[in-house]
Amino acid sequence: MKAMEVNVNESLGSLQAEVYDRTVARPVANASVKIRMPNTGNVIEELFTDSSGRTPTVQLPAPPEEYSLEESGPKPYSEYDLYISADGYSDETISDVQIFAGSTALQRVYMGREQNDITVPPPTLWGDYPEKIPEEEVKELPPETGFVVLDNVSVPEIIVVHDGTPNSNAPNYYVPYKEYIKNVASSEIYSTWPTEAIKANVLAINSFTLNRVFTEWYRNRGYDFTITSSTRYDQSFSYGRTIYESISNIVDELFTTYIKREGQRQPLFAQYCDGREVQCPGWMTQWGSAALAEDGLRAIEILRYFYGSDVYLDAAQKVTGIPLSYPGEVLTIGSSGNNVRTIQRQLNSIAGTYYAIPKLRVDGIYGEGTSEAVREFQRIFNMPVTGSVDFATWYEISEIYVAIEGLAEL
Repeated sequence: MKAMEVNVNESLGSLQAEVYDRTVARPVANASVKIRMPNTGNVIEELFTDSSGRTPTVQLPAPPEEYSLEESGPKPYSEYDLYISADGYSDETISDVQIFAGSTALQRVYMGREQNDITVPPPTLWGDYPEKIPEEEVKELPPETGFVVLDNVSVPEIIVVHDGTPNSNAPNYYVPYKEYIKNVASSEIYSTWPTEAIKANVLAINSFTLNRVFTEWYRNRGYDFTITSSTRYDQSFSYGRTIYESISNIVDELFTTYIKREGQRQPLFAQYCDGREVQCPGWMTQWGSAALAEDGLRAIEILRYFYGSDVYLDAAQKVTGIPLSYPGEVLTIGSSGNNVRTIQRQLNSIAGTYYAIPKLRVDGIYGEGTSEAVREFQRIFNMPVTGSVDFATWYEISEIYVAIEGLAEL
């Protein structure tokens, strides 16, 4: 199919689809992804996935980027529908995928034998969502002899999200922790915002979530989930929604970092609101964070502006489900030792599913071959392509390795 012609003077955003088998979470090669206009149904582009389940990145018209930086501006994104088909699978439709100018949207699709169509809801800054019920910032923890409260702050491998208000008859989704944070951030803020504003909001979202995890807030009340998708009680989460590369990269960097108040054991219960439709004294306002970042404030300065000068950043002591913690230094050409062997071994396992990653000799020496395998991994998983294993890359490799090894045991 002929590619859509793009006016060079138009504002453009980018889209890449990632297609997986829903049952075993393996990439689906040669799947067709048709991009349609929502109103007419006209197909404007057709893409095909490679051996890693990724389509090429395509540019699509979107409103000017400055719309997403104005509190009262016009709608800041365009919408497209995706129609996905592949041999041996039911067709899938993802409706209302949101494209922002200057931003790359990543749409993950899971295919199975039964159809599971998804409509992406508006982001909270644009849509009509109920405002949050205020809660006490510091949660009263049960006595040690009572219900469970975690000994230390740790990042869970999986978070259980109830897709509605606490007492509703709604499904629970079992979501990898980082994917949950990326989903919420992509629902709650705009990917076009200044980097420091995105960081401040990701830290608030992470702290809010880890407070729910640490205090076992819902489980101590008899529920079988960690958090809800209701903005009245928690944060916006939408199963299958589009995430954005700029937000994804920041979450990869900060997912173990949270806000803490001096003298408190638990992560800060960092409540926030938009600051336009809803005012919330003492909480962070999302539009306010964007304005402060535009003025040059760093993320921690933004957080202290809203939550007080006695907050600081701390890091979780453990990421559950990950074999080894980050060694504390970047692995790059010239590095050697057991940490390099770990990465080589894990990449070889991943290469059995993602064929574009070259197989490596597990010798503990970080040479050009290891660097190229890391670069290919980073390309496939939409990370900055450096060829070096930093904090974000270490945990992404570990996470994919654990997932693939778990599937191999089934």
